[in-house]
Amino acid sequence: MRLRILSVNVGRPRIIALLNGEPVLSGIDKRVATKDQLFVSKLNIDGDGQADLTVHGGADKAVYAYSASHWPWWEAEHRLPCSPGTFGENLTLESGEETEICIGDRFQWGDAELEVAQPRAPCFKFAIHTRREDAAQLMTLSGRCGFYLRVIREGSAPVANAALERVHASGAATVREAFFAVLGKPPLDSLRHVLAAEGLAENWSAAVERRLAARQG
Repeated sequence: MRLRILSVNVGRPRIIALLNGEPVLSGIDKRVATKDQLFVSKLNIDGDGQADLTVHGGADKAVYAYSASHWPWWEAEHRLPCSPGTFGENLTLESGEETEICIGDRFQWGDAELEVAQPRAPCFKFAIHTRREDAAQLMTLSGRCGFYLRVIREGSAPVANAALERVHASGAATVREAFFAVLGKPPLDSLRHVLAAEGLAENWSAAVERRLAARQG
């Protein structure tokens, strides 16, 4: 599998709004990178950053990817104009939908190697960024969430004419299945299947375990 990178987007945290009189700091507002190469570290891409590290960033959320194949759905059905960075993603991909990508899949990007760790769970800052109160709900209901990757090997990665080349297909639960394991109403077998995925981020695994325990009584 080869996922062509349409755009690499980075940005430092900044105030994106005032909420109840308080500034909202976020790194969701990213800009298209202009350098030829960027260094991909264990925690992020050079030039990128996150504000609230309790819920964003960290080793399991070093790089966020989103497929532009979802743009027609957002634009035609929900009138949300899309362009690189609309979803706060680092990598705008030509393809790579959540039903095609599995937890534990590994991709080569230049000298860096990345591993799919978990889906993205939308937060209130996504609604602020898109100026759509229903944005997070639409992402949750549709499962068009994108995915986070951890960095297995650091290195320099190209910005132009670049792609993610899959070097290992895990065959584990898909990103879509993992997403609905936490934010949907999946059958018990699906919860167990997601938990069995090697490489699943610890926090996501814990959330699935809580749901499984609650369902089993």
